[in-house]
Formats: sequence, C-alpha cells, structure tokens
Amino acid sequence: MEFSDTYKHTGPCCFSPDARYLAIAVDYRLVIRDVVTLKVVQLYSCMDKISNIEWALDSEYILCGLYKRAMVQAWSLSQPEWTCKIDEGPAGIAHARWSPDSRHIITTSDFQLRLTVWSLVNTACIHIQWPKHASKGVSFTQDGKFAAIATRRDCKDYVNLLSCHTWEVMGTFTVDTIDLADLEWSPNDSAIVVWDSPLEYKVLIYSPDGRCLFKYQAYDSWLGVKTVAWSPCSQFLAVGSYDQTLRTLNHLTWKPFAEFVHVSTVRGPASAVVFKEVEEPWHLDVSGLHLNDDSAHDIQDGKPENGAEGHSRVRYKVVELPVNVSSQKHPVDKPNPKQGIGLLAWSRDSQYLFTRNDNMPTALWIWDICRLELAALLIQKEPIRAAAWDPVYPRVALCTGSSHLYMWTPSGACCVNIPLPQFVVSDLKWNPDGTSMLLKDRESFCCTFVPMLPEFNDDETNEE
Repeated sequence: MEFSDTYKHTGPCCFSPDARYLAIAVDYRLVIRDVVTLKVVQLYSCMDKISNIEWALDSEYILCGLYKRAMVQAWSLSQPEWTCKIDEGPAGIAHARWSPDSRHIITTSDFQLRLTVWSLVNTACIHIQWPKHASKGVSFTQDGKFAAIATRRDCKDYVNLLSCHTWEVMGTFTVDTIDLADLEWSPNDSAIVVWDSPLEYKVLIYSPDGRCLFKYQAYDSWLGVKTVAWSPCSQFLAVGSYDQTLRTLNHLTWKPFAEFVHVSTVRGPASAVVFKEVEEPWHLDVSGLHLNDDSAHDIQDGKPENGAEGHSRVRYKVVELPVNVSSQKHPVDKPNPKQGIGLLAWSRDSQYLFTRNDNMPTALWIWDICRLELAALLIQKEPIRAAAWDPVYPRVALCTGSSHLYMWTPSGACCVNIPLPQFVVSDLKWNPDGTSMLLKDRESFCCTFVPMLPEFNDDETNEE
C-alpha cells in the first residue's frame, strides 16, 4: 500500500460520488483536490467555519453548511463563477442535504420548525411543516423519484411521501411509534422501515401506500433498537439492540431468521477465525556478523540487538477457541449506556456484515449470512474508532486511533503500519470506486491507495 503526504483539515472531508475529487474543509475555505494527484483543483472561500460538506449525486455541485450563521453556500465545479447562498435568517439551519436530482437543496430549520426545498433552477422554495428530525427522518428511493419524510404533529408521528419532481405530497400516513427514531427505504424501493426510540422496542415495515406489513418487537420493558441496516440486496434487514444481540429479518415474511449474540467467551463455531492484535519488539540477529572490537563496542552501545529504541511491530495473531473478549460495565444510574450494537454495516455482496458491541469496544465481529455463523473476530488493543466496508470487494478497514490501519478479507487479516510521523488514524472513508481511502487524524489527513484483491480480480478476469 502507498501513502500520500499529510495535508491540513479542520472539519469534514468527503469523496465525490464519481470518485474523482476530494473535498476538504480548512478553516473558512473549501479545498477540492484531485483524488489521484491530490493537487488543488478548486478553492472556495466561505463566510464562516464549515460545519458540513455534501456533494451532489452528479458530482457537479457541492454545498457547505455554515450552521453558526444559518447559511448554506454551494458551488459548481465546471462553472467556478456560479455560486449559491441560502440564508434562513432567524429560523436558522440545523442541516442541509442535496436532493437526488442534484438540482435542489433541502434544509431543516432550528427546532425542526420546517423543512425547505430550494430549487437551483428557478429559485422557488417549498416548505414542509414540523419535520421530526434535523439530520435524520428523510430517505429517498434508489431511483430518486420519491422521498419519505418523517413529521410530527398533535403528538403523533407521520410519514409524508413526496414526489421529487414536483415536491408535492403524494400521501401521508400515521405510524405506530411513540417517538420515531428514523426511517429508511429498502434498496429495491418496495418498503419503508420505521423504528422507535430506544425506550420502546419497535420495528415497523410499511408499504409505500401506508399499509403496515409487519410489526416486530423482540422484547419489552428495556432499552430497545440501537441500529438498523438494510442489506444491499434488500432481502435482509439487520436490527442491532441494546441487549447485545443482532437480529436479521427476511423480506418474505419479515420475521427474524437468525440471532447473533455477542458473548464474552467465544467458543465456536470451529470455522471462526480469531485475530488478536499483538505488539512485538524488533529483534536483530547479528550472530553471523564478523566485526572487530571497536565496531562491536559501537553496536552494543547502540543496542542493535533490540532494534531501534522504542520500536516494535504490530501484527495479528491467530488465537485458538475458546477466547475471552473484554467487556465494560456501564453504571446503571447514568444515561446513554455504552452497550449494545452501536456499529453495523453490510458488505456490498450482502454475504457478510460486521458489528461492534459498544460494551466490547475492542472487538469487531464479522458474521457470515450464508452460513448464519461467526466468520471472524478481530480483537484490538484499543477501542475501535471507525470501520467501513470496501465499496467493491468484501474487505473491511478499521482504525483504533493508532498509527496502524487494520484490514480483513475472507482470506485473512493484516495490520498496516502508516509511515508518517506523529500520524494516528481516528477516522477513515473509502473512495466510492474502492481504489483509495481517506485517513483522518485530528488536524491532518492522508490518502492511501489500496490494491485490488487478487482472488476477486482473477475471478472477474475469468468471467470476461
């Protein structure tokens, strides 16, 4: 793997959907770099510090949210002279996003008073009253034709279906939730999943016409749903709960067909591979060298037999089952417990999904959906900060706030040392084409260029 030099950032960074550009917030400036050369392509000046960056789906436009000023600024890459500014004034702006057609900007005001759709074509705007959330509660179909927006009025939660062409309300239906947490269209646009707040375990599947297809409640009288994710194939719905269990529902009956429990002592299955991060000092064998007395004295003073002072290598060690996973206990008298499935994501081929149980923060669990069992367990020395699937191959990258990058594929796992001084990885993002990754430190970032997986590349070549 190759690593670039480090560059400064002071806020969000993200790749363009066409995988050609990288946008970085640096104080009051928005810097656009070429992904391959990392040369500056465009430089824009904002009126305040950048809180959020989002690319339009066609990669032609980009917006910056300046929420402290209740303002959004947008630019065009192909027309540098074109600019757009949205100012909500006293209403404020809590969040801004693009519509699927890349020609409308959707903003949510402070205190969720209204959601506004701003047209870049004719400068028209449409208001939707009482959105449920600022950054959540809005989901679009894959074809970009319809939007589902959660609203709340008269102490009840509703889902509004809008046409993304005219932005007219096509229908509204009430949902059986006490305090709706979020909603999401299925990847095939056939259903909408709605789940309740952690205080009430409730997962609801609705058809676009408002019919409740299924209501799932695993238990009651305890904290409920924490994370929800559709598989890319739309056949499975994964639900992570505060009881440290992952449940998967099928798309035919919407009933759970598998439960994956995160236990402190892993005893099986026998096919599961456990990778444990270990740190070892470098050893230099000089037994075969023939040196005179002066040279030998100099080398002994330099301590070459232990390598450079303070240097060590990090690697994965395969551990035999059973294995214990360290866990943390959260005080029962404090809110927002660090417990349950806080990190959940599917691989692109829908065969694998990884989870992180928040009270076992050093372990990443990778499950095989075809076999309905644990495929691998990665045990780190430090808590896992971020993890993400390769957009092309079944490959996971994760970081722990150290100077190493960790990767897993079905054929094994590895630890990659980052050859940059004083650089630790606190967050990471894949380029949409899977050829590179963005690695973020607190005030700097770098890019790493990731090779294709040989076994999958050979399969594709044979198919051709």
